[in-house]
Amino acid sequence: MTIPNIITIARLVMVPIVIVMIMQERWAAAFILFVVAGVSDAVDGFIARHFDMRSEFGAYIDPLADKSLLVSIYVSLAIVGAIPSWLAIIVVSRDAMIVSAVLLSWVMSRPVEIKPIMVSKLNTAAQIGFAAFALAANAYGVELGGLEEIVMLIVATLTVASAGAYLGGWLRHMAA
Repeated sequence: MTIPNIITIARLVMVPIVIVMIMQERWAAAFILFVVAGVSDAVDGFIARHFDMRSEFGAYIDPLADKSLLVSIYVSLAIVGAIPSWLAIIVVSRDAMIVSAVLLSWVMSRPVEIKPIMVSKLNTAAQIGFAAFALAANAYGVELGGLEEIVMLIVATLTVASAGAYLGGWLRHMAA
């Protein structure tokens, strides 16, 4: 068990705590824990890369922790009415599609390797940014003015584009 793996597991443990904070509308605590989770993701990645502590376990658990946090936050924010349901549905559907495709390819003995692509990195950054904004808006009254709708459309567009890119790559892999 490496230090980055321990940090990642701690981030995974934070997920239900952040969700409880959102459901109880304890916005400042939810925002702070979300920021701590984000910083921990950067720290574990830095340590793994720079101190040669990469592991196969870490390669699986890190994205699992990241996606668990983001999907859970989007669903929770939609449940309490802090973001529109349609946005949470798009975010969750993308991840469900990717997980289903990976599992199906594995069951069919055609495992596919999922590598982050540029649109996926942009998508993740936009999703994290908007989740942080939604939490900060409720915790501290931060506002985007009229830009909130535009930012939501950007998040939705990047999420759909990322899903399409992964689906296209998966279809090419399965057809080869």
